[in-house]
Amino acid sequence: MEGNFWLAFSLTVVAGLSTAIGSAVVLFTKKFSPRFLAASLGFSAGVMIFISLVELYGDAKESLINLFGESKGDFITLLSFFGGIAIIAIIDYLVPSYENPHEPGELSIKESKARVTKEGMMRLGMMSAFAIGIHNFPEGIATFVTAMNDPNMGLSIAIAVGIHNIPEGIAVAVPIYYATQSKGKAFFHSSLSGLAEPIGAIVGYFLLSFLFDESFMGIILAGVAGIMVYISLDELLPTAEKYGEHHPAIIGVIAGMAVMGGSMLFL
Repeated sequence: MEGNFWLAFSLTVVAGLSTAIGSAVVLFTKKFSPRFLAASLGFSAGVMIFISLVELYGDAKESLINLFGESKGDFITLLSFFGGIAIIAIIDYLVPSYENPHEPGELSIKESKARVTKEGMMRLGMMSAFAIGIHNFPEGIATFVTAMNDPNMGLSIAIAVGIHNIPEGIAVAVPIYYATQSKGKAFFHSSLSGLAEPIGAIVGYFLLSFLFDESFMGIILAGVAGIMVYISLDELLPTAEKYGEHHPAIIGVIAGMAVMGGSMLFL
């Protein structure tokens, strides 16, 4: 497993820096397709949900049942799954909804420009970057730990998290651009907000180094599954609905599940 460190860390860095793609979408391109983004976010949610419930939860359950027996192993797996949900839900609760980029809101340039002053825009952008950093930290742990355990699964999670980070980059770049009129500053702060994920990866590595045993891996995999399901239901799907129509998002979910299910037949 140690040999997977650099691959796992690299995947986490790339997933985190996908916030830069979001800023590039609105700052450096002339055309933007909300329906395509909605479908992409739906696809990401489908990948996360399928992996979490079919692979991560199943692997965690098998590991913990082998260690503790069927009844106790089932209970610990279930407790760990909802423990992961509780952790990310608490983080969500502690970030004020106005400044939380995961809460429904308008991210378009036109509306944002008309809504608040330049000072307000700058504050919104910086607080969005801070809030995104808080949310990305456990996602970094989840991506890293999953990739350390299974590089193929880690790659799928990293892609899904990367897609998820695109609208977060938009949430930071738009207000900072209109506050400073600087595309460079908007792009820089948007990219910087994604660095919480590799920081989470480093924390995940130390957790594995000092706390690692078979039971801990089972517990953390079940917790990661809970985190990913929460992210999908609370963040990805509502954002997809906000950006585009209902059906592209749902088609994306089904496509994500189908791709992951099909890929497992050949792994």
